[in-house]
Amino acid sequence: VQLVESGGGVVPTGASLTLSCSLSGGTLSSFAMGWFRQAPGREREFVAGIGWSGTMTAYADSVKGRFTISRADAKSTVYLQMNNLKPEDTAAYYCYAWVVGSEYWGQGTLVTVSS
Repeated sequence: VQLVESGGGVVPTGASLTLSCSLSGGTLSSFAMGWFRQAPGREREFVAGIGWSGTMTAYADSVKGRFTISRADAKSTVYLQMNNLKPEDTAAYYCYAWVVGSEYWGQGTLVTVSS
């Protein structure tokens, strides 16, 4: 299984950005999916997660109400819609896939929010 993130970039405060995570080598519907991020000098932290059916989602308090995770199993893609971005959202964002007995990480995509 491989995960490839895309959509990162440099944006001003208040802007919106959508990250995509494409899964290959497996069937997306088999996995619970999530997004994590890691800022320079800090530990990797959970951002958002979505269950197999897409009906259950979870968010870190710091992004609740601003970020939305979604999945399109037919496209083998998971999305993270990020609105009202803040400088503290600056980080490398990683896609994560989980199934019993296995977990996978993408290489990350960098998001920089300028103040």
